[in-house]
Amino acid sequence: MIQVVKIGGNVVDNPTLLKEFVKDFAAMPGMKVLIHGGGVMASKMQKDMGMVPVMVEGRRVTDEETLKVVTMVYAGWCNKNITALLQAEGCNAIGLTGADGNAITACKRPPVHVESLGTEVDYGYVGDVTADSVNAAFIYSLLEKGIVPVFNAINHDGEGNLLNTNADTIASSVAIALANYQYRSKKDVCCRCEECTHCSDDGRLTHETDLVFCFEKDGVLYDKDDDSSVIPEIGREKFAQLKAEGRVADGMIPKLTNSFKAIDSGVAKVIIKHARNLLNTTGTTLV
Repeated sequence: MIQVVKIGGNVVDNPTLLKEFVKDFAAMPGMKVLIHGGGVMASKMQKDMGMVPVMVEGRRVTDEETLKVVTMVYAGWCNKNITALLQAEGCNAIGLTGADGNAITACKRPPVHVESLGTEVDYGYVGDVTADSVNAAFIYSLLEKGIVPVFNAINHDGEGNLLNTNADTIASSVAIALANYQYRSKKDVCCRCEECTHCSDDGRLTHETDLVFCFEKDGVLYDKDDDSSVIPEIGREKFAQLKAEGRVADGMIPKLTNSFKAIDSGVAKVIIKHARNLLNTTGTTLV
């Protein structure tokens, strides 16, 4: 099994919670990948520099100066701090952007019509990532060696440009790519004798892959002001209803959208939970 875990910016920005999470993540057995955000810290940095953060449906509008800030925050302090904390827990982690090892490429997002605003939005230096743009072979080669990749939200377009990508989208895309990565043929473990019959099926072996989104709440809440109102399961119809009622908004929209895409694309299980609950079964399961 491979477990892909994403932590949000509110966790990254909380030293106590982050250390607790890192300890639990390091204790998880088997192959694992960590993707982190850092939006809270990036917004604070922008404000400290006299800039105004602009968010549209949970996604940051990224002009040239904003790109420099988020790269410094995500790929710099956040990524290397998390990597160092993991090393202290005996987890051999390596901090990466999508440009490192050509791990993840992205396409610059064109201006899009945002229905909630009734207008077109140019997101600037924002990249869109799909499972096809994830170098699963490279990531798997690290996992095979016992190395834990730690990705942030910065990717590249293959033409020398960095792009800011929603970290939930990266987590979903990486999980899908690894779930479908064919790491070995059944014939590779066959006796290869001339009369062999049990290896006539030249199928490919893959790893069951789970996706876990960790943030500062116990799951998806029916009432955002009531931490006890966790919704145990959410299907597509329920998601549409929650959006229509305004109970799911902002950053939760891309999180749930990416969750359903992952399930449709071969990921075995998607759970949204509190960072403190990484090692237990609580949270919201997407069905």
